[in-house]
Amino acid sequence: MAARREDLADVRNIGIMAHIDAGKTTTTERILYYTGKSYKIGEVHDGTAVMDWMEQEQERGITITSAATTCFWKNTKINLIDTPGHVDFTIEVERCLRVLDGVVAVFCAVGGVEPQSETVWRQADKYSIPRIAFINKMDRTGADFQRSVGMIATRLGANPLPLQIPVGNEAEFEGVIDLIEEKMLVFTEQSLGQDIIETDIPAPYIETFAAARMALIEKLADFDEGVMENYLNDTQVSKAEIYSALRRATLALNIVPVLCGSAFKNKGVQPLLDSVVRYLPSPLDVPDIEGTDSDGLPVRRAADPDGKFCGLVFKLMSDAFVENLAFIRIYSGKLMLGTRVFNPVKGKLEKVAKILKLHANKREEVGELLAGDIGAIAGLKFTTTGDTLCEKDDFIILESMDFPDPVIGIAIEPKSKAEEKKLADTLQKIAVEDPSFSISVNGDTGQTIISGMGELHLEIIVHRLLNEFKVSANVGKPQVAYKETLTTVGRAEGKFDQLTGAKGQYGHVILEAEAIARGEGFRFVNRVDKEQIPEMFLAAVKRGIEDSLDAGPLLGYPLTDIQVTLIGGSYHEDDSTEMAFGIAASMAMRRATLEAEPVLLEPLMNLEVVTPDDYLGAVVSDLNSKRAKIVGVDTVGHLQTVKAHVPLSEMFGYSTSLRSETQGRASFTMQYLEYDVIPDVKGKI
Repeated sequence: MAARREDLADVRNIGIMAHIDAGKTTTTERILYYTGKSYKIGEVHDGTAVMDWMEQEQERGITITSAATTCFWKNTKINLIDTPGHVDFTIEVERCLRVLDGVVAVFCAVGGVEPQSETVWRQADKYSIPRIAFINKMDRTGADFQRSVGMIATRLGANPLPLQIPVGNEAEFEGVIDLIEEKMLVFTEQSLGQDIIETDIPAPYIETFAAARMALIEKLADFDEGVMENYLNDTQVSKAEIYSALRRATLALNIVPVLCGSAFKNKGVQPLLDSVVRYLPSPLDVPDIEGTDSDGLPVRRAADPDGKFCGLVFKLMSDAFVENLAFIRIYSGKLMLGTRVFNPVKGKLEKVAKILKLHANKREEVGELLAGDIGAIAGLKFTTTGDTLCEKDDFIILESMDFPDPVIGIAIEPKSKAEEKKLADTLQKIAVEDPSFSISVNGDTGQTIISGMGELHLEIIVHRLLNEFKVSANVGKPQVAYKETLTTVGRAEGKFDQLTGAKGQYGHVILEAEAIARGEGFRFVNRVDKEQIPEMFLAAVKRGIEDSLDAGPLLGYPLTDIQVTLIGGSYHEDDSTEMAFGIAASMAMRRATLEAEPVLLEPLMNLEVVTPDDYLGAVVSDLNSKRAKIVGVDTVGHLQTVKAHVPLSEMFGYSTSLRSETQGRASFTMQYLEYDVIPDVKGKI
């Protein structure tokens, strides 16, 4: 059994992350081809990429949901996850990074470090994940290797260390020079890059190569005593020493090895795979996973197949065949088919009905998953994203994931009564899959509001609802829920005196209506004695007042934050009824609220915008144009956090306008703060 633990040294759990269009999925497709997982290269632009299997991904040519697969390279098992690059799907990257040991960050040689590259890099920093950088698209017009390396240092605050230099540039890109092996690598077009020819370094590049190799040794010497000693003594540093020093420095997050190539042109992918094996961590190289026991005390588990089982469910996915799949990373022990496991977060036992190894949307049933594996379980009933699973008689809760609150919403309603349940069930299914998606019902309008991380996010959810789940629904935009309140005291009398048949109807009240503190809602005060109005009619008076709160005197929005005091009235011993007092109270309310100078209230949102320094002026200027009140600006490194209170009515479409202003490099969060008076508005919006 001990050999099994040693086998973990030959496992790599890695993700591919980057800005949208940097070439993540294309790089992944080449990896699958060269490792023998695919027999044909899929292309994103043709809609044939294996890892972009959703219909929406193939139509749009972007990755929407992370896809997992397992492949082998030189006796090393690589569990690989291709993550989305669009900012609306950042949550997909977040939950994958939570369970990965290493990352390949792909950069476009033309764009360098692009906005979403910064976001995913910060996410990897959060989980202290070792990285390799692959500068892709070296064949594109405008490609600049040195500029891209410089941007990794300046924009990301990283320490990039090139292990290769490109030969040729743009359309003339031929191959790469390996600075450690001191060879030029040429990838033959006839074999789709499978055959690699090693040649001597071309004469025009010898000087550039010598300088780059010396820079590599010098930088490594800063982090490795053995290399430093050889360097100071002018002793040759062996290739084996360089490789082991590079691995140590990468695992310690001191450096980021940088490689280059053109995935689309099948150049440079095999050296990238070699680097994944050489420099990125195995489950044995990462710290033992830490959680808490039933008393809240810290407990650690080593990556050992013979240890107690524990794993983290990092994603749920609806599935046509098995209801839903739970993606899990096994941190210790082993998960066996048919066993019962414990969910300490929910306090429930779960049955493991099926265990699956994944290849995009295809799957293979297996009997067990071992420490270090990533796979999926079918049959879980209570488990949700971020939950821990452990043995029946055990208790450990691993650190869960934080999901940002949705920032944009749209209204949705079924086209017919028959579709109501189907819509509700489908929305619930999507919400279980996607923690950044939420469903709520607006108490004022009764609308169902679905909320997400951006317009594209919601657009794709709506597309899935209508096309994948075949739900007939009308989709619109939510209306801002305005309210009305009073500014002065209004007094009015309401009398309902009517003869109907043999018995009359009589009710008479005098009311005062005035504003109270914001957020207090409605308060009713009785200041009459029972000789004026008997207690039996007071409930009817209060009900009549409350009914009239639904539509204020200005524009028919609900009235709020008011106190209504019953200060007088009269009754008739024979003719007074509850209905009459209710009508009289409604009449008096309408008159009193008109007299009390009503105003319109709008919802204010607490907004936080995180932006690089360069765009602070543009962000603040735009917020000022939206009637925002800036309440503070905090600085953390090269990022500025702008805090503001801003009307919700001004915020529709803000995610799009903020991206265009800041080249997509800023992000924002927004939540409800309070209702406040619309300035200089008397009865108008």
